[in-house]
Amino acid sequence: MSLTLYHCPPSRSTGVLALLTELNVPFGLHVMNMKKNEHKQPDFLAINPLGKVPAIVHDGAVVTEQVAIYLYLADLFPQAGLAPAIGEPLRGPYLRWMAFYGSCFEPAVIDEWMKRPPVDKMACAYGDCAAVYRLVEDQLAKGPYLLGEKVSAVDILWGTAMGWMNQFKLLPESALISAYIDRIASRPAIIAAMAKDAELAKTLQ
Repeated sequence: MSLTLYHCPPSRSTGVLALLTELNVPFGLHVMNMKKNEHKQPDFLAINPLGKVPAIVHDGAVVTEQVAIYLYLADLFPQAGLAPAIGEPLRGPYLRWMAFYGSCFEPAVIDEWMKRPPVDKMACAYGDCAAVYRLVEDQLAKGPYLLGEKVSAVDILWGTAMGWMNQFKLLPESALISAYIDRIASRPAIIAAMAKDAELAKTLQ
């Protein structure tokens, strides 16, 4: 099997590095310097014409888009137990929270950060930011992880992304969200991945 992560440290692809570390599987790492626009060069544009990371290539198959990569990898390595199987009761909620991150949560956070004027709730994909945050907090109040008692790939996505957002104070103050971020960040695989990412970032300065 050949599996390569195309990665710019630090960026959205850092979360995928964390997921691969959590999955404990062999993979190649193609590191690019975003400050030097290496992700906009022809070699990488042949993989993702939009020049965005993360991207993976698995046995010749290209997968882009953050949520798609998480879904793909967690299903590819079921032995890690990070994705409920099709037919299991938690499979639907798992897919729901994966999709909700990309379609509602991140767009809401970015819109607030950019101070974009609110649009009609009927026309907005996520409704309004307050409702999005409230839904996330309500879910986290039910258990330590988004699916309850058991960590899954959706937590690696949300936990690492929220950690980055919190560093830049993009999220509202919330004890539930802060505790969740700390819970994910304290996992040994996440600590190792973040340390590796920091070292990679240093080499590209």
